[in-house]
Amino acid sequence: MNDARDNFEHLDTTDDLAEREATHYFQTAYQRQMEGKLDEAILLYERSIALHPTAEAHTFLGWTYSFLGDLDRAIAECLRAIELDPDFGNPYNDIGAYLIERDDPLSSTLWLQRAMKAKRYECYFYPHFNYGRVLEFQGRWLDAMREYTTALAYNPDYAAAKKAIRNLQCRLN
Repeated sequence: MNDARDNFEHLDTTDDLAEREATHYFQTAYQRQMEGKLDEAILLYERSIALHPTAEAHTFLGWTYSFLGDLDRAIAECLRAIELDPDFGNPYNDIGAYLIERDDPLSSTLWLQRAMKAKRYECYFYPHFNYGRVLEFQGRWLDAMREYTTALAYNPDYAAAKKAIRNLQCRLN
């Protein structure tokens, strides 16, 4: 959840017709998802997965389910993504974010830490921000501040981290 979801370049290098069709369905599904056409996006992600399953397609299908409030299905799709590619960071962060959304922040820690260490991930600021939320929930404000600051180091324009830091600064003063 909350990941930069437009890094499809490695999917465009396929030569196989099924993989190319799967990539087309995946990209179209993403467009529909961004347009708020979630039921259509789900069908397109499922077509993509049927042709050529990828960690990305499962993760984004899960993300779509999360938009519908179906966190159980969202988590299940992320787990399938991890089975396909344990190095892909997005599903780890997403599971952590879904657990936070479920009011179970303490269960999210392991998932967020795995996202922080994932070999294939372009948005390390998300798990650091989400882990900061967990630490803040625990009352570990200085540790939370460190995670929010780390998120900003990865993405200096990340408004949510800036806001979290300001809020913590107010609490600490």
